[in-house]
Amino acid sequence: MIDSALLYVLIAVVLLVVAVGALVFVRTRAGKTEQPTVRTAPPVEKPPAEEPAEAPVDLVEEEEPAAPVAPEIEKPEPAAGRMQRLRARLARSQSSLGRGLLALIARDKLDDETWEEIEDTLIAADVGVEPTQELVEKLRTRMRVEGIDDPEGARHALREELIALVDPSFDRTVASAGSDGEPGVVLLVGVNGTGKTTTVGRIARVLVAEEKSVLLAAADTFRAAAADQLQTWGERVGSQTVRGPEGGDPASVAFDAVKRGSEEDIDTVLVDTAGRLHTKAGLMDELGKVKRVIEKQAPVTEVLLVIDATTGQNGLVQARVFAEVVDVTGVVLTKLDGTAKGGIVIAVQRELGVPVKLVGLGEGADDLAPFVAQDFVDALLD
Repeated sequence: MIDSALLYVLIAVVLLVVAVGALVFVRTRAGKTEQPTVRTAPPVEKPPAEEPAEAPVDLVEEEEPAAPVAPEIEKPEPAAGRMQRLRARLARSQSSLGRGLLALIARDKLDDETWEEIEDTLIAADVGVEPTQELVEKLRTRMRVEGIDDPEGARHALREELIALVDPSFDRTVASAGSDGEPGVVLLVGVNGTGKTTTVGRIARVLVAEEKSVLLAAADTFRAAAADQLQTWGERVGSQTVRGPEGGDPASVAFDAVKRGSEEDIDTVLVDTAGRLHTKAGLMDELGKVKRVIEKQAPVTEVLLVIDATTGQNGLVQARVFAEVVDVTGVVLTKLDGTAKGGIVIAVQRELGVPVKLVGLGEGADDLAPFVAQDFVDALLD
């Protein structure tokens, strides 16, 4: 029998041979499947493009946002300087009325038929029936008593009677000053479309031209563009505008404006109100409320009714209703040029017992002037 030690040696040799053979087999298989490695030259990198050198941080100045450009403050034309220009414009627009009257009254024979034509001419010019009859009666009597039978004498008599009818005795000063340290408060009222907001802006220009400080109150909170429009007017002459939210309480806006006017020693507060239809009682009552609330802070020194002169007799209906609500103290006639007939001046004064204080002629910013009876009549007869 083989010695056990020798047996162990043989087994070890066999195992070693098997292990070496397996290792050779594995390395051979791996060599057959491995792909040859292709060596390529590394890609040539292009040098980076030169970037412009950045300025040092401490040398770079950041641009500040442009400040809003303040509106240029305009210097309004003094009221006295407007009169000649406006008188000439009024003469052109009203010349048909003046020419018609002068042509009739200068006839060789003033019979009943001619006097009837004179009456018709005056009524058609919106003078009104009662004032027309009064004027014709006085003129007819005067010409008969004084024996006036020439065109120049007739023109002179007509001028004087028209001036008397327009009534130069009225105090036409706009009460824009307050008392006891309070500002003057001017309330502007009227129906839609009469040019109320524009009139507020124009009155502001008249007062600024007189070197008075003015504060505007945008109490028309129902018309979306009213406050913006009023603020634009104010900025043009350096006046501030107090405004509230759209659809807000107009009385509150007016009260705040007058309070601020008192605190800042403002000369005049101009209050723009909504253009209310005079047929709507609720809205008219609200207008009365605006006035009452203002007077808790300071007295209202002037209530100006703005009337479109082209509306003629319809303007009288508006005048009656507004006078009942807010005690109108004066009238502003807008659009007195163009198709306006002029007689509304006489009719509205007769209806309300208050004077026409301001007239607007044209679309310019300074086309508003104090009303002067003699100038108005001379323009009619020019």
